[in-house]
Amino acid sequence: MNTEKYAYGLWSLVVIDSAVFIVFAFSFTKPKTARDWRSLGAFSSFIVALFAEMYGFPLTIYLLSGWLQTHYPSINIYSHNAGHLWHDLLGLKGNAHTDPLHILSIVFIGAGFWMLASAWRVLYQVQREHRLATTGIYARMRHPQYVAFVLIMFGFLLQWPTLLTLLMFPLLVWMYVRLARSEERDAIAEFGDEYHRYEDTTPAFFPSWRGL
Repeated sequence: MNTEKYAYGLWSLVVIDSAVFIVFAFSFTKPKTARDWRSLGAFSSFIVALFAEMYGFPLTIYLLSGWLQTHYPSINIYSHNAGHLWHDLLGLKGNAHTDPLHILSIVFIGAGFWMLASAWRVLYQVQREHRLATTGIYARMRHPQYVAFVLIMFGFLLQWPTLLTLLMFPLLVWMYVRLARSEERDAIAEFGDEYHRYEDTTPAFFPSWRGL
């Protein structure tokens, strides 16, 4: 792709890229309950909003075009590179795809998908045996699947921020916290004291490295 020409209106890429990431997440989460579907649905809405601006119509660039042209006159605001807003706003030099923020974004996204895969391996086994998930990544935190979605979304915000996804992000984090609390109430109802003991020794969202 020529990053200096108008790089939008590519709706086929919006569909393909959105489908790839949503199917990828679906393959790791295997939603079964209404809560699972809400979790995946929220993530999917973020992904569609992101790629709609990345390749379809650059709403954020359009709304900020006057300000960008005034403060960054050398930027071709409708080129693909201009969508990497942090690169220009922070005065980073060189190719936006190789700057530290872009590399860090890939780390967050990769870590998020690794967490989803790790969580699913544990959940798949315990759900078959009707046990509480307390091993693997669940020995470090109680809700790795929700943390994983947040990491992936945060990674994309580092790479390609838009006004819509920046607004969506805190709302989705709040929603995931609520889903986690709802999940905990169901676990307490099912496992009782066993879950309380697990809760007392394992953080909800920030991993414990005790015992490493």
